[in-house]
Amino acid sequence: MINWFVNALHEYSGMLLEGLGQTLYMSIVSTFFAYLLGLPLGILVVVTSKNGIAPKRILNMVLGWIVNIGRSIPFIILMVALIPFTKFVVGKSIGSTAAIVPLVIAAAPFIARLVETSLQELDAGVIEAAKAMGASNWQIVYKVMLPESVPSLVRGMTIALITLIGYSAMAGTVGGGGLGDLAIRYGYNRYQDDVMILTIILLVILVQLIQVVFNVIAKKIDKKNRY
Repeated sequence: MINWFVNALHEYSGMLLEGLGQTLYMSIVSTFFAYLLGLPLGILVVVTSKNGIAPKRILNMVLGWIVNIGRSIPFIILMVALIPFTKFVVGKSIGSTAAIVPLVIAAAPFIARLVETSLQELDAGVIEAAKAMGASNWQIVYKVMLPESVPSLVRGMTIALITLIGYSAMAGTVGGGGLGDLAIRYGYNRYQDDVMILTIILLVILVQLIQVVFNVIAKKIDKKNRY
């Protein structure tokens, strides 16, 4: 078994490294841009909620619907539906860069919910203390809510990044590149089971590494906040 793995890895090393690089590129870049959209959206949902620091029922309802609708659309359908928009943004509909567009749009509502959950875990007494000291709503958000929620936000980022790795593999079904594309082209279309198994092993290792690294970071931040 070990000999088979070593031989297969050696035979397909160039192809697998290229696929791994594309998967990391899609996942990391899309996570960054998805947080640019999802983080403020999640903050707004919390701030405008019934028990938030600036309750606005109608706005909160609209934001909630946007998040729920965005999360309810299966990624594979969303990716196909966004082909014209993807072409408009990046000039093409296939390849790793093109796959980033639907990845960002699919992940932003999901990230907004993760951010919402993290911020809602914050002790209400901390926010009340900040209000009593005369802090504005904006100051409460960026000086109290976000710093206090960093460990939880980091753990949420782990979930988001791992989810996007899964989405990026799915993007391979329509020419998105990455390890998913290799699994489809070689493992499925050409019946090369060794390539399929290697891509699965690489994805499992990648996910485990991300989980371990982000858990360590979150624990260190948590300890720093406590002392």
